[in-house]
Amino acid sequence: MRKIDQVISDLIAYAKTHLHLLEEDTMYALNSILELLNLESVEIVPPENSFEKPDALLEELVAYALQEKRIEEWEQERLCDQVMGLLSLRPSEVQKEFDKRYAVGAKEATDWFYGYCVYNYYVKRARLDKNPRFDVNGLTVTINKSKPEFRDPNKAKAGNSVKGGYPKCVICRENEGYAPRDKRTLRAVSMTLGGENFFWQYSPYGYFHEHGIAVNCTHTPMYVDKSTFYKLMDFVDLFPHYFIGCNAPLPRIGGSVLAHDHYQGGGEILPLHKAKIKTYLQMEGYDSVKIGILDWPGTVLRIVGEDRDAIAEVGDKIRLAWNVYSNPALQIVAEDENGVHNAISPTVIKQGGRYEMNIILRSNITNSQYPDGIFHAHPEYHMIKKESIGLIEAQGLFILPGRLEAQLAEVEKCIANGQLSEDLQEFALVYEEVKAMGGDIHEGMQRELGSICQRILENTAVFTDEQFIEFLKGVGCHE
Repeated sequence: MRKIDQVISDLIAYAKTHLHLLEEDTMYALNSILELLNLESVEIVPPENSFEKPDALLEELVAYALQEKRIEEWEQERLCDQVMGLLSLRPSEVQKEFDKRYAVGAKEATDWFYGYCVYNYYVKRARLDKNPRFDVNGLTVTINKSKPEFRDPNKAKAGNSVKGGYPKCVICRENEGYAPRDKRTLRAVSMTLGGENFFWQYSPYGYFHEHGIAVNCTHTPMYVDKSTFYKLMDFVDLFPHYFIGCNAPLPRIGGSVLAHDHYQGGGEILPLHKAKIKTYLQMEGYDSVKIGILDWPGTVLRIVGEDRDAIAEVGDKIRLAWNVYSNPALQIVAEDENGVHNAISPTVIKQGGRYEMNIILRSNITNSQYPDGIFHAHPEYHMIKKESIGLIEAQGLFILPGRLEAQLAEVEKCIANGQLSEDLQEFALVYEEVKAMGGDIHEGMQRELGSICQRILENTAVFTDEQFIEFLKGVGCHE
């Protein structure tokens, strides 16, 4: 183990290089770190290495603190948060730096801001890079080893609750620098969407490149109405290199934080965005936009054009019609004694100066056969994915539980040995289908995951193409 003097010296040098720590603030930051470690003095020495990430330095700092009994085992992450919070710019300074770069270009601003959130250890980039990820069958599949699996939707909801009244929830602006939740390194930047105050922050355990959330500054429940379409378009006007989308504001199919209005987006083109329109439709009075059913396993309509008002009006016609649509023969019920069941998830990108708004029809209705949802992953696939199929999965990027890395590796061994072990019987479907493929077992397993994820998306579809066309005709569309 290196001497603590060297570790602290390297951390200070790192902060000067990557976190904009000024020489005038160095002594104050240094003394604050000494206080955390219960040290009275330190010898500042020349840095031994040039660090591009803080992870290795923080590991050394934690190892010292544990060895010297300065912290308990459970306080490791907290110490990292405390130290990096001391070395980071204040929120107002981050906003100034962001605005300065935005004056040059939107992408330059987000590149800097995301990089800063990686450098200051809020975005856990080193951990994210360890998550298995591959493209298959037109989808992207990831295994998220950092995120706990919530197989029980009630536990998932409870996992995002906050006891007490401050902050009101886990994504309120008041979390910025909030010590009890280890948010000293959280930084956000302000924006205006639809005339309302929002802020943008990155996810510490993002599911895709530069994954972030745009959050309403007012703590108000998730909702989708006509104003939502304008807010999403405002966002891609501000950041045309990003996509943005809104979860359906319903339990089981919506986001995990339904108590606070927010959108998800970032710097990656998801599989849904690459899908093509397979059936073009027209709507009287809206010739300025193209409308069509997407070639996609779920039920999705795309609206394309430059006319913001036309896009918002067409989108709202679909929303209003779907929200009240019932068809018992298709097991679609808009509302019953258990509440509202129909909602949409809109998502927007901007290409060639035109907006592309995808509207995903969702239903969270249940029955005795499908207590987790009729239009949810069916039980035969729960060994792969039982959690909610939210906005990101509905766009073709699947976030699978971390347990699968070890479990599927064992299934692969069983395939090679020719027999599935007793403790892996829930994977019998996977075992049989991969075994039948022949060839390389690991490649077969990846194809199998892609196939199952596609089948899960098909489970979420509320209509066949013919049924979708009939529904849309009722809204005023024609072929």
